[in-house]
Amino acid sequence: MTEQTPQRIGKTFWVLTWVSLLGLLYLYFSSYLDEQNRPNRHLSTTDSDQVVLKRNRSGHYVAPGAINGHKVKFLLDTGATSVSIPEQIAQQIGLNPGPRYQVTTASGRVDVYSTTLDQIQLGSIVLQDIRAHINPHMPGDTVLLGMSFMQHLELIQKGDTLTLRY
Repeated sequence: MTEQTPQRIGKTFWVLTWVSLLGLLYLYFSSYLDEQNRPNRHLSTTDSDQVVLKRNRSGHYVAPGAINGHKVKFLLDTGATSVSIPEQIAQQIGLNPGPRYQVTTASGRVDVYSTTLDQIQLGSIVLQDIRAHINPHMPGDTVLLGMSFMQHLELIQKGDTLTLRY
């Protein structure tokens, strides 16, 4: 055994300690940031007639849900007239596009395709036969949950909480 072997072992343990500490910090902060960005990811589906959502760090209400039994991510948008589904998601869940028409979005006027959703579920709230449209110009994996769904609910906003009652 040379004189440098204990020093190498000491340096190795020192490096492993720092790597472990950094790994633990990464796990803690990634979980913290996930909670800030997706506070509703564990939305309750109890037999209640209401759903309580928390605003994420961007100020939006984002929650998991389902369209016709297929899991999706919703962004509640009271400025949207109807439910707006990106074309990619519509294809994945097997929606058939109906007649084409134009809507005005934040990006201007775009062509969309009408459709009717058999069922939308948000937590414990389940609604049937909801008017929607398929938007081929909409990027991402988030469905805008517009007023064609929310018009059937009572909305109560207090602070960073939105309560939806059926």
